[in-house]
Amino acid sequence: MSARAGIVVTGTEVLTGRIADRNGPWLAERLLELGVELAHITICGDRPGDLAAQLRFLAAEGVDLIITSGGLGPTADDLTVATVAEFCGRELVLDPELEARIADIVARVMARFPNVDADAVRAANRKQALIPAGAHVLEPVGTAPGVVVPGTPTVVVLPGPPRELQPMWRAAVATPAVQQAIAGRTRYRQDTVRMFGLPESALAATLRDAEVQIAGFERLEITTCVRRGEVEMVTRYEPDSAAVYAELLTLVRQRHGGEIFSEDGTTVDEQVAALLAGRRVATAESCTGGLLAARLTEIPGSSGYVCGSVVAYANDAKTAVLDVDPALVAAHGAVSEPVVAAMADGALRRFSADTAVAISGVAGPGGGTPDKPVGTVCFCVRLAEGPTVVRTLRLPGDRADVRERSTTVALHLLREVLSRPS
Repeated sequence: MSARAGIVVTGTEVLTGRIADRNGPWLAERLLELGVELAHITICGDRPGDLAAQLRFLAAEGVDLIITSGGLGPTADDLTVATVAEFCGRELVLDPELEARIADIVARVMARFPNVDADAVRAANRKQALIPAGAHVLEPVGTAPGVVVPGTPTVVVLPGPPRELQPMWRAAVATPAVQQAIAGRTRYRQDTVRMFGLPESALAATLRDAEVQIAGFERLEITTCVRRGEVEMVTRYEPDSAAVYAELLTLVRQRHGGEIFSEDGTTVDEQVAALLAGRRVATAESCTGGLLAARLTEIPGSSGYVCGSVVAYANDAKTAVLDVDPALVAAHGAVSEPVVAAMADGALRRFSADTAVAISGVAGPGGGTPDKPVGTVCFCVRLAEGPTVVRTLRLPGDRADVRERSTTVALHLLREVLSRPS
């Protein structure tokens, strides 16, 4: 079995949901990269008893490494180091050199605040120079140092702000105590297959068959989830099980080859970004309110090809900005394939683009009709040189679901059109 680790995220603000935890997922990814098995992520408030309970729990689970985040500040509720020292059976001692370094950092910070009592601030920060005897000090990125306490398990104490925790983690991993704790790590491989237009239940049936048909299937750790209307299968395995994974992938291809769009982990966003290289794309959106344009511009490097977007809910706006013929709207309705095609044409002309995507639908709540209930969405992808796809779908879920799924469908249609041989 690989070396195992546990993470304790501290902070009442995280426990109560006022702040979303970013450190647990980030550390989980770093442990995976190292080949360390993550056993648990726990969250507790700023109460020493609760933190001590989490530390005891993880130690009882037999983990080799415990990582804590948060609770290293100068205030009275920042008690992580003291609690860890007690858990590890070590005395808290003052590190004079560390105290001097922290004082220098505080002095530079306080220079921007002339009305603050610098001596009082330095006194408050003095507690940050108290460390467990024999611990390795991780130099502060902000004002709070971290510590690595050797033992069984070894405990790594990191600050809460991600901008401080992340560089400090790299320093922690390099310490002899952490290297010894993770000496039994296993280098795992992880592969991701993404599918679109496939219900998760269909993939689940395939995996049940694979469990029976494929020798060594139990050596694969498989996670499936639905994300933005796509089905994602993540498989983690040791290198000597590569042949087992290859057999699984062959079965998935046989059953769902038409729905697989990525076997290397790339997202549809990344694939569309590559296909749009050298092109100019414009969007015309109604029910999605600009979400597609926003998603396109969030892709790294996308600023070079997104040339504009129109959000037009009212029919008058579709006519005034996108040149949609009012007679077309009157004859077919705003949510219709003829109108969404006209919106795409208008976007092409308005922005002198060579690629356009238009979306019009009934996202809800209310507003649907028996012919066009909530979730009815029309799409058009049009290229200036000719190829066009127009499609109407019924998408499940509430308003937020319909809007988000619509952007995913639009990207897949864009990918489909751009992937066609010229």
